[in-house]
Amino acid sequence: MKRIAISLLVVAAIAGYLLFWPVPFVPVLWQPAPAPSADAYPRNDRLRNIERLADKLGRGPEGITVDAQGRIYAGYDDGRVMRFDGDGANGVLLANTGGRPLGISVGDKGLFVADARKGLLQIRDDGSVVVLSTSADGQPFKFVDDVAQSPVDPYLYFTDASARFGIDQLMADVLEHGDTGRLLRYDPATGETRTLMHGLHFANGVAIGPGASYLLVSETNEYRIWRYWLKGVKAGQQDVFADNLPGFPDNLSINGDRVWQALYAPRKPALDAIADSPLLRKIAYRLPAFLQPKPALHSWVLAFDLDGHLVHDLQYAGDPSDAQAPTPYGPITSVRQVGGTLYFGSLSDTAIGRLVMPDTPAGAATP
Repeated sequence: MKRIAISLLVVAAIAGYLLFWPVPFVPVLWQPAPAPSADAYPRNDRLRNIERLADKLGRGPEGITVDAQGRIYAGYDDGRVMRFDGDGANGVLLANTGGRPLGISVGDKGLFVADARKGLLQIRDDGSVVVLSTSADGQPFKFVDDVAQSPVDPYLYFTDASARFGIDQLMADVLEHGDTGRLLRYDPATGETRTLMHGLHFANGVAIGPGASYLLVSETNEYRIWRYWLKGVKAGQQDVFADNLPGFPDNLSINGDRVWQALYAPRKPALDAIADSPLLRKIAYRLPAFLQPKPALHSWVLAFDLDGHLVHDLQYAGDPSDAQAPTPYGPITSVRQVGGTLYFGSLSDTAIGRLVMPDTPAGAATP
């Protein structure tokens, strides 16, 4: 009898914890569109043979970029920003931001870093780190994510993923589904930071379109990419470039007439299913870490033309039937095309990825 009473008390305590323990977010009701069918994005293994460069020199080269000389830049979770030759050799420490460098941009204006903890930074040739911006419109940044520049535009453009949650609270941000993300513009001439777009559900990657006529920004928690017009009759307006993506869009880049979008992971049906249930989202957050929903390790990038039409769908999810099959690289959080080669970054992998680009159309079945 005593054991039964103790068991009931334990069950009651667990139930009380799952139902009533405070959580650091207020769930926002929303209803995602039905996820695309498997036929729209058929599984393939075109990213199976990603080469691992500069492996085990650091963790989390999240937002990689490549300069005009073919050198690779990457920031790691210990604050280091490094430069490598195109084959990943001869690593050079450029600086340590003391934070968490994510997006990186190198060009005629210099080397700039979107640091999740420190804000928008510049790394000078002498290795010094200059803090350029930490707030806009009286609102401090919480999660600066990506940065972009163009030789034909005087400004820097960057994102602040969330005004409420930092990089150590990703699950809280996803489960709240808040709209505090922003797209921002920094003026190097005046030091002024201006908000271009607000109300974004986790503002992530940013890229500048041809002729600096528009920006593209990925909105991770809404599975879409926005276009913000900088020039022409639509200047200052925004429209949807690509919607209802099959995964969580992360950083993106533009190479000529191709827009490359990294997908952090495929959408999770269970997460979409509880979008209209605040209670279930709170319970999901209170679960032990090993029971919380985890993103699948699935290498995945998409490419669109400049009109938003899908032209490449590259994936690899591993092969459980083959003991010799490589583990998928990832999660992929950035992708850059240089000639016929793709370079990849990851939030948590220990290598930079490289692959000769497969010349295959989107939607084609694996041979």
